[in-house]
Amino acid sequence: MSWDLLVDRSDLSRTSIVEVPEPTIEDGQVLLKVDRVGMTANNVTYAVFGDAMHYWDFFPASDGFGRVPLWGFAEVAKSRAEGVEEGTRLYGYLPTSSHLVVEPSKVDAKGFRDASPHRQHLPSPYNGLTTTTHDPAYVPVQEDLQVLYRPLFMTSFMLADFLSDNGLFGADTAVISSASSKTSYGTAFLLDGVHRVGLTSPGNKAFTESLGCYDEVVTYDEVTSLPASKAVYVDVAGNAGLRRAVHDHLSPLHSAVVGAAHHDAAPDLGGTQGLPGGRPTFFFAPDQMRKRYADWGPDGVEARHAEAWRRFAPVVEGWVDIVLGVGPEALQADWVETLAGETPPRRGHVVQL
Repeated sequence: MSWDLLVDRSDLSRTSIVEVPEPTIEDGQVLLKVDRVGMTANNVTYAVFGDAMHYWDFFPASDGFGRVPLWGFAEVAKSRAEGVEEGTRLYGYLPTSSHLVVEPSKVDAKGFRDASPHRQHLPSPYNGLTTTTHDPAYVPVQEDLQVLYRPLFMTSFMLADFLSDNGLFGADTAVISSASSKTSYGTAFLLDGVHRVGLTSPGNKAFTESLGCYDEVVTYDEVTSLPASKAVYVDVAGNAGLRRAVHDHLSPLHSAVVGAAHHDAAPDLGGTQGLPGGRPTFFFAPDQMRKRYADWGPDGVEARHAEAWRRFAPVVEGWVDIVLGVGPEALQADWVETLAGETPPRRGHVVQL
């Protein structure tokens, strides 16, 4: 069976699994079978910002519906593209569907880019598919860790690099919200030379402290207890009320909005005029990635990221309990749970499709 898991873009909790004909391909195209994917709060961020950041455009669906972008592994089921062999295993950006048709360009041993016309206005880092045989960060026994953490860790890697590249904007403290989330603690793990403060809910405080990557952990209602400091604010929660509290108390030198873990609590930047400190701005990882491609070259970015991943993976393995689901119904259930914010911080959802 070929299928799409569709999400109502006006009410993300409304979903349906729709059986569809298996896609056909033309010369120059490849049919991918989506195999193993992860479901995290990052996927919720893609949906919440789907219109503003064009995430819905990657995998079009019928009017009013969307296919949520996922990260994971797929295999080449059929190929009519030169240089792409059937059976090749790839890592990349995939839809909540059983299959995906792509148009490979710039094909080499490392993989290819999807040159489908509808994706050409979209950020290029999302259009690459990497062969597992030539991926410096790939370890077969770590596939589940990769589908859960690799896209988030790339964001963490580029975010930590962005802050360091800018001299932490003169700050000596980094305050990171949604501190129990994967993107947040990946960033904290990589940050050096700064006092790292994690903001989290009372229920997640013990878990966040157990990670050992924050110098201090406080709950959201304790923000005003933080001592005055030269701070940057890394806003992964996307909560406007919390943002206001942090700005009023610390007047951060820089305020980066990274995600929308608290997607039901005003994740937009409305009402930011007049906030003390630096005006909140979206951090978009592909922007920093493009800068580093120019600075280091693509191979340099991959090598530095792979080195950081090799340090992170053995540590994070002890921070997550992987729960494996099977089939589209498991993917649907994981989406609903993740959207509702009901996934405990130690749980990692992986789905074999």
